[in-house]
Amino acid sequence: MYNFLKIIWIFFLGFFCLFTSTIYANEKIKIGLLVPVTGDNKELGQQIVKSTRIALKDIGSDEIEIYLKDTNSNPNKTIESAIELNKMGIKIVIGPVFYKNLVYLDEVEDITFLSLTNRTIGLPKNVISAGINATSQLNSIKKFIETSKIKKTIFLTPKVDYESEIKKAINQSKVKIYKHYVYDTDPTKLTAQIEKITNYKIRKQNLIDEIKRVENSELVDKEKQIKKLEKRHTIGNVNFDSVIISDFNESLKSVITSLLYTDVSPKNKYIISFNQWFDESILSEEIIQPIYYPSINKKNLRNFENKFEKQFKEKTNFLSLLSYDLVGLIYYLSLENDLTDINKMFKQKNSFRGKIGIFDIKNNKINHKLNFYKIEDKKIKKIF
Repeated sequence: MYNFLKIIWIFFLGFFCLFTSTIYANEKIKIGLLVPVTGDNKELGQQIVKSTRIALKDIGSDEIEIYLKDTNSNPNKTIESAIELNKMGIKIVIGPVFYKNLVYLDEVEDITFLSLTNRTIGLPKNVISAGINATSQLNSIKKFIETSKIKKTIFLTPKVDYESEIKKAINQSKVKIYKHYVYDTDPTKLTAQIEKITNYKIRKQNLIDEIKRVENSELVDKEKQIKKLEKRHTIGNVNFDSVIISDFNESLKSVITSLLYTDVSPKNKYIISFNQWFDESILSEEIIQPIYYPSINKKNLRNFENKFEKQFKEKTNFLSLLSYDLVGLIYYLSLENDLTDINKMFKQKNSFRGKIGIFDIKNNKINHKLNFYKIEDKKIKKIF
């Protein structure tokens, strides 16, 4: 009798395990999508929605369901929509897009938010920054500095609200910096600061003194040497061989122009910037080239842009590609983990190869392994 009951129990236990595993196997992957569908940034939000539709089609699984809610680019609307997603039993959300909309999300503890922001300081505990953060960029820059055997690097940071992000990233990446300067973005103040950083006045005076010395000398080729000196701007080298500039767009161009004015040329010093997203306006300005910078995989971005334009008859941007990748990332992690424990998915070490590049996940943080590019002679060349 005991053996018979034992056999029945083993059979029941085996059936129960099979039944529960079937439930988990058929469990839907519910993903919230929290983006601006109305308001000033609604076009961006609509592009992100379309990119997730492309992702669903490419994954080809009917196990994924996406639930869209509007943020209106407003923190109050964002938390209202997040609460609605929470009531629907959703545990993981792509979004919000903007850092300002994260402020109240710690009120919804049951949800993990994969925000598209690249900011990492001051995030609620349940928000993971999925954007291309400063640490990811400096990790790539560090690799370039080491492989290029660059010895002395100065770092230029604008006096803006992401200054603390830069300082944190320098510490985390352990990139070797000779000196770190914070500059004013006001062009009138910027030039004076760059002059000081590059010892321009001393180097300019060196030239003036050398011209006077030659003029007062009895050298046979005095006139020839004077003409040669007059073509120069300074005498004396600067105390660095590369410059990292954590700036963008016209402000970046202003800094490089100021460096040129002080006789520091990209032709003889490495000018390294943060991610410029293949800015076409930089391509056209040959005088400030070559410029080096980290970024996402250019070929994959162009392929995605072509696919998006072919399907929706409109252009898109890198945030849409990031959203596309995040759908794939969640699906990949769900294959490896129990969906009932979302936090575990992002605490343990994982790597995921998306269209943007490689996502490195550990301790609720996402870093990206980025490619590295050079703009020279109006062309973009991939370094690694």
